[in-house]
Amino acid sequence: MKGLLPLLAWILPGFLLVSLVVYIVLSGRSRIVLRQKVAELLEVQRKLEVANAALAQANAALERLSAIDALTGIANRRRLDEALETAMGRSAREKESLAAAMIDIDHFKPYNDRYGHPAGDECLKRVAILIDSMLERADDLAARYGGEEFLVILPNTDAAGAAVMAERIRKGVEDMGIPHSESRAADHVTVSVGYAAILPLPGMSPAGLVEAADRALYAAKERGRNRVSD
Repeated sequence: MKGLLPLLAWILPGFLLVSLVVYIVLSGRSRIVLRQKVAELLEVQRKLEVANAALAQANAALERLSAIDALTGIANRRRLDEALETAMGRSAREKESLAAAMIDIDHFKPYNDRYGHPAGDECLKRVAILIDSMLERADDLAARYGGEEFLVILPNTDAAGAAVMAERIRKGVEDMGIPHSESRAADHVTVSVGYAAILPLPGMSPAGLVEAADRALYAAKERGRNRVSD
């Protein structure tokens, strides 16, 4: 036992030194592995953030597309209904007049029959773009109501202002000079426009405003088309 102690006294420091070296080496490797894992996790997080941003952009694009008429590129009926509800509520709160103009391409079915549906689609696009270009305020909205009909929403606009806008649209379409040999209103494409304006009350439905504009449009057609009526 006495002979073993000197041996242990000689071996133990060396063992401890080797153990310390092994620990340091392993600790260094662990730190390297840990740093690598952290770097990998950060890269995964970055890729997830990029993917989430791309997904958000895609969803926003889909939302915009769902509100656009595929043929004409202006607002569709869904977007129109939402905008009408919003404009109606805001006009009621702020006690401001709200106007709408209903626009119909005169004798559009004979146009399709004479020139073909591709030409009819192109005519719809040109009229839609023209109507949309006439609107100067961010809150104004032009939408395809259905078929060859369009509806324009004009917040904070009274009947006189709506009449001016309606005539600008009618004249703008006429000035394009799109040939229409089958029309009984002119030898080119024209539109009839009916407008109406109301001072909404809280909770009022926009249906009454649209119906009033539609009745005015019917009156414009009855009076010979290619004209504006209130």
